[in-house]
Amino acid sequence: MLLIEMGRLRATANGVVSMGDRFRSKLLCGTEKIVINTSCLAASLWQLNSNRVKMVVLAASIISKSGKALVSRQFVDMSRIRIEALLAAFPKLVGTGKQHTFVETENVRYVYQPVEALYLLLVTNKQSNILEDLETLRLLSKLVPEYSLSLDEEGICETAFELIFAFDEVISLGHKENVTVAQVKQYCEMESHEEKLHKLLMQSKINETKDVMKRKASEIDKSRIEKSIYDKGGFTSLQSMGSGRIENSFSDMSISSGGGGFGSGSGFGLSNGLESSFSKSKGLPPASATAPSKGFGMQLGKSQRTNQFLESLKAEGEVILEDVQPNAIQSRSAAPPLIDPITFTVEERLNVTLKRDGGVSNFDVQGTLLLQILNEKDGHIQVQIESGGNLGILFKTHPNINKELFSNENILGLKNPSRPFPTGQAGAGLLKWRMESVDESVVPLTINCWPSVSGNETYVSIEYEASSMFDLQNVVISVPLPALREAPNVKQNDGEWRYDARNSILEWSILLIDNSNRSGSMEFVVPPADSSVFFPISVQFTAANTYSDLKVVNVLPLNEGPAPRFSQRVQLCTENYQVA
Repeated sequence: MLLIEMGRLRATANGVVSMGDRFRSKLLCGTEKIVINTSCLAASLWQLNSNRVKMVVLAASIISKSGKALVSRQFVDMSRIRIEALLAAFPKLVGTGKQHTFVETENVRYVYQPVEALYLLLVTNKQSNILEDLETLRLLSKLVPEYSLSLDEEGICETAFELIFAFDEVISLGHKENVTVAQVKQYCEMESHEEKLHKLLMQSKINETKDVMKRKASEIDKSRIEKSIYDKGGFTSLQSMGSGRIENSFSDMSISSGGGGFGSGSGFGLSNGLESSFSKSKGLPPASATAPSKGFGMQLGKSQRTNQFLESLKAEGEVILEDVQPNAIQSRSAAPPLIDPITFTVEERLNVTLKRDGGVSNFDVQGTLLLQILNEKDGHIQVQIESGGNLGILFKTHPNINKELFSNENILGLKNPSRPFPTGQAGAGLLKWRMESVDESVVPLTINCWPSVSGNETYVSIEYEASSMFDLQNVVISVPLPALREAPNVKQNDGEWRYDARNSILEWSILLIDNSNRSGSMEFVVPPADSSVFFPISVQFTAANTYSDLKVVNVLPLNEGPAPRFSQRVQLCTENYQVA
């Protein structure tokens, strides 16, 4: 029988014995007696416990090859100067060509693992269990890529707090917790059903408040319209128009014999529109002396309904253009007037389909040369051109053009020189050309899209690279998105962006791409979605030069007199440019 007394009071037959007393317990085994000094055993256990307290991880850090601290989490009381000195001394201790994963000094031990161009480092004391430290380091190395999209200095600094929170879940007071990667991610997310329910309730209250606001605004607008009608001599509200109360209101008013209007001296502005209503209610034919015109009151009612519709569209994120008169629309849409008597237009249209994983699926360039002549007397000419000598371009002339003259001298002239070129604003086609290729080097703009799901979010990184052949203008990159209730969270953007809520499209706009910004990127976050949702990506842009580099050098008059003045317009534009 083993009698061991330690750490508490115990009643015995001889009295009460405390922990501080030196007494002996006897182990009786057969005829042998082993005497154990319980005070020495208690001292040994206390020493073992104190050693465990000292066996701790001092810090977990991510540093660069030069010793620059990017993220560092200390688990014991330690000054900043102390930890920075320890981290700065580490690169000097790591030798080249060694296969060890730890380095020891007089006071601490470094347990490390290279992570691309960085070091994942544990600083422990020398009494620490190196096997447990290696297991801790292995778990941390799995967590770092989960929270940092790119394992470089910029990516680590952007997710510094997420990494620190993850380190705290793995190491507590310097000792490793028994957790897995999935458990750490779950603890850091801290999803709460009560919080979600609270947010849904708050959102429903906000939506109800918005509906009430819209109804109140509609009532206020309606009251303003009715008041304006009263101020202009109206007799009833808009709600009474067309009802039986109109007939009663007319009984107190005199109809002028001059025909057509009510109370000619009253300045009533609804005479034509309301006269037809009055005639219908009395069974009389409408007056035919004046042509029917839109009533002023009906215009107000139409404006009210239109304003409500436009406000609802604006609330959905649509861009609404103000109404303009038809003649203004025609003047805007009309092309600018021609100043020079002869104008040439060189235009190339791109039809390109790029693969989302790289490569060209379809590349087609179609170009035309158009001639516009204002006066018929300037039509007796020949046109001398030159091109850039691109062997991949095939030219095709109009059937009325002298093909032999064009092949030998690069001059466009009619087969019958006595006939002039046609005149007019439409323009006559002189030359067409086409270019096809599967070489990715001829593509003016490539788009790379990288969607990646992390937790309950999808991070989408888009990058463009422009060729040095062209300076692109008015670039618009349209990315389809899943159905969203709110605009995406744009983290980084080189340019401007706009969210089209109705079509669920994110438009990325760059005004000009030249030598100063041949590449750019954009990053945004949306709820979890499949990567195929973000394709096809549509691209639009224009450029001031073309693949053919075709130019009009000179205009040769066939009649006597000086050569007429001419101008030329050169443009490269997209017709169908997609990344699918």
